[in-house]
Amino acid sequence: MSASVDSYFGMHEAALRLRAARAETIASNLANADTPNYQARDIDFKALMSEYQGTAGGASLRTTNSRHLNTTGDLGNPEAMYRVPNQPAVDGNTVDSQTEKAAFMENALQYQATLRFIDGQIKTLRSAIRGD
Repeated sequence: MSASVDSYFGMHEAALRLRAARAETIASNLANADTPNYQARDIDFKALMSEYQGTAGGASLRTTNSRHLNTTGDLGNPEAMYRVPNQPAVDGNTVDSQTEKAAFMENALQYQATLRFIDGQIKTLRSAIRGD
């Protein structure tokens, strides 16, 4: 039974974990906005979710050469990449506070939307169990 429940929430559960990790990364960028030589980082949510859907569905990329990169990653600890700065500061800091705040707010809204999807799924399961 628990395996079917896990598969029922699978994509949304992974999305919540990625959104939480992205929120931490963006918050770290904002906290280091005045740190010299700090490089802003971000998580590519779209690419990681595409990768998750590919591996969760049983399809995975095949490496035919030893120099191919291993693309399967752990969604619990996604790799943050450096953000390309619009205008780096003189001290080498690449954090743009306005960009980071906008990204944080967008991520928070999408996190809330994912929670609402999960809430809807839970309500549907409750209704099915009760026979409503």
